[in-house]
Amino acid sequence: METFEVKRGLAKKLASEGGLAGLASKHFDSVDGQDDAFSGSHGIMNSITGEYNALGKLVVDVIQERPDFDDPDAMAVAMDSRRRWSAFLDEATGYNSKQRGDKAKEFAKKASKAKSGISQALKFMEMSTTLSDEVRTQAGEYISTIEALLDAGDNTKAESTAKKLSKLLG
Repeated sequence: METFEVKRGLAKKLASEGGLAGLASKHFDSVDGQDDAFSGSHGIMNSITGEYNALGKLVVDVIQERPDFDDPDAMAVAMDSRRRWSAFLDEATGYNSKQRGDKAKEFAKKASKAKSGISQALKFMEMSTTLSDEVRTQAGEYISTIEALLDAGDNTKAESTAKKLSKLLG
C-alpha cells in the first residue's frame, strides 16, 4: 500500500469529472467503483485499488505479477502497464514522478522532526528542575497528541505541534 500527496483542489475537480474511478477507467481495464474509490486491473497488475483518504491523499495498493523477461510480448505488456500506472499517478495526484518523490521525502522529514521534538522535550524535562507541574502536564499532552498524529499519518500537524511543544519548553 502506498500513499501519495495530492495537489490541493484536484480531488474536488476530479469529482466533477467522474471521480477517481472515472480517471482509473481511462487507464486500466475492468474498473469497478464510483466517485473517489475504485478497483481494477491491467496487464501485469492483477489488482489495483485506490481511494482518496480523509486527509486528501491518494492511497493505492497494487498486486502485480513478475513478467517473463525473455518474452518480448510479456515485456511489451509490462512496459505498457508501467506507462499507464505512471500516467494515472500523474493525473490522480497532480504531480509528476519527481515531484511525488520530493513530496514523499518532505513527508518523511516532517515525521522525523516531530519525533525529534518529542525526544528533545523528554530529555529536557528529565534534566530540568525548574519546570512547573502545569508545564510538564501540558508537555505530556502535546507529546500524546504528536504521537497520535504520527500514527494517523498526519505528519504536517505532528510537526507543527512539535514546534508548539518546543516553544512551551523553550
